[in-house]
Amino acid sequence: MTEMVYGTVVPQPNEAILPRWWRTVDKPTIVAILLLFAIGLLLGFAASPPLAERTGKDPFFYVERQALYGCVAFTLMFVLSMQPPETARRFALTLLALALLGLLALPVVGTNLGKGAVRWLALPGMTLQPVEFVKPGMLVFSAWLIAASYDPKGPPGKLASFAVTLLVVGLLALQPDFGQASLVLAGWLVLFYLSGASIVPLVLVLGLAAAGGVLAYGMSDHFAGRIDGYFAAEVDPRSQIGYATDAIRSGGFFGAGLGEGSVKWTLPDAHTDFIIAVAAEEYGFFAVSVILGLFAFIVARSLLRLRAERDIFIRLAGAGLVLMFGAQAFINMGVAVRLLPTKGMTLPFISNGGSSLVASGIAMGLVLAFTRTRPRGDIEDIFQRRQARR
Repeated sequence: MTEMVYGTVVPQPNEAILPRWWRTVDKPTIVAILLLFAIGLLLGFAASPPLAERTGKDPFFYVERQALYGCVAFTLMFVLSMQPPETARRFALTLLALALLGLLALPVVGTNLGKGAVRWLALPGMTLQPVEFVKPGMLVFSAWLIAASYDPKGPPGKLASFAVTLLVVGLLALQPDFGQASLVLAGWLVLFYLSGASIVPLVLVLGLAAAGGVLAYGMSDHFAGRIDGYFAAEVDPRSQIGYATDAIRSGGFFGAGLGEGSVKWTLPDAHTDFIIAVAAEEYGFFAVSVILGLFAFIVARSLLRLRAERDIFIRLAGAGLVLMFGAQAFINMGVAVRLLPTKGMTLPFISNGGSSLVASGIAMGLVLAFTRTRPRGDIEDIFQRRQARR
């Protein structure tokens, strides 16, 4: 008996790559991702001119640059979505190795771009943020190790993946970048939980994370300032959160209209971390609801397709990637409305930034590869194929 990962597509012998890809890929998810990017470009026309004026660039320089990075991101997304899971996994592991080298190089050749933390590599004509590429690679690597641990002769995958995760978290904490460090650790916890872990190890890891947070609060004035600002009874109206809160409140249901908002002139990160404030002020609650709906649709649809997957690696890697995608969006928007402390995290496919956009394209290309409809044989055949690959 032959079963499908999702749906009832019948395999076609000698079928070309593009027709097979189009027949098996999740097209509604692709449409939702393209809509997010289009919304990001539209918001860029509003948020980028003030930044361009401050830096002496042409008014739409940053929009044009975002469109160029978008071409790279979607090329990688579509190419990756055409690959079998084994090829996608190898790509992700290579990406992780290169990104880790980038993290290790930050203390030597990194720059802080005037923002306190050394998070960027200064390359000719551009800057690169290695952590954006660590995240998808780390999730696929951890899923691979955890899945391998189910083999009676397999490695201690959960312990090994946790050790590498702690290494990455430590490197990020040294920058310091506690927001991304927390997201990486949360991503591993999701995989650990989905793999059927008991409650005791989860509590121990959460306790370790809490202890790390207390230590960071005592050692980093920057981190302590963000936590104190979050718990303060009153919001400083001249802070980024203050400007963002006022913009969201003034937007109402339909907003002031394209280009009519004022927050982009006073909020330094209006084009990146607080792009949702620009959307709320100029397009109102309606636009924010559309953005929220698109993110929720992508996450929910991908998880539904992964439910029918029997391969442990594909199920863990796909779920981890799409849940981190949704978590990053939730954190970005949660910060803007003061549900969470300030994190310095972008909104995938919408915020301006080459590293974030290209890494988001890679992550969603891997998700599309893992959620494609694929014919499979009996469960015994699957184990035999996995055994042969090792």
